[in-house]
This record gives sequence, structure tokens and C-alpha cells, in this order.
Amino acid sequence: MKRAIIMTLVLLTLSVKVGSPAFAGGVSFTQEDRDRLIRLEVKLEEGQKSLQKQIDDLKTFMLWGFGILFGGMGILIGFVIWDRRTAVAPLAKKNRELEEREEFLERVLEEYAKTDPRLNEIMKTVRGR
Repeated sequence: MKRAIIMTLVLLTLSVKVGSPAFAGGVSFTQEDRDRLIRLEVKLEEGQKSLQKQIDDLKTFMLWGFGILFGGMGILIGFVIWDRRTAVAPLAKKNRELEEREEFLERVLEEYAKTDPRLNEIMKTVRGR
């Protein structure tokens, strides 16, 4: 506790002395100080250019990454559609064959019903439903 009070008093004393008018009339910047500031400014600008280039490189990398990602997704969707078509094609063929066979059997029964009156009556009642 004592230590904190002493530190506070020391800081207050220093702040009063630094803020006094005696320090306001200090020596202005020398040419060497100005040159040093100019060099720091140049280094800062170079650092900013380097940072900007790194940001541009990162942006390019991200654009390529997203392009590859979305391209892969498109390829995957295309593959799924293609695979579904190849899986459905045999079923569609089988369905066509069954429909053709059904039509054939109907034609055969209709032709036979012309000669058999009993079958003709049965077909009329079935179609009437």
C-alpha cells in the first residue's frame, strides 16, 4: 500500500515538472531529427507497399481457392446427374418393354374377342368400369 502511494506521488511530481513551461521552450528538431523522420516515413511506405502486395497475393489465393471449390462442386453435381441417368436408363427400358407387351396382349385379346362372344362380353364389362 505504501509503495503504491509513493509511486503515485512520484508520477504526479514528474507530470507537473514535465508539463511546466520550462520544458516548453526546449530545443526544436535538428536537421538530423528531420532526416531520421524522413527515413522512417520511407520505411513505413515500403512496409505498406509490401503489406499491400501480401494482401493482394492472399486475395488472389482465396479467389483461386473458391474457384476450385465451386468448380469441384459443379463437377460433383454433374457426376450425380450422370450417374442417376445411367441408373434409371435400364428401368426406363424395362418399363417400355412391359408397356409394349401389354399393348400386344390387349390387341391379341381384342382380336380373339371378335370370334368368342363370351370373351367379348367380359372385355365390355371390364372396360365399362
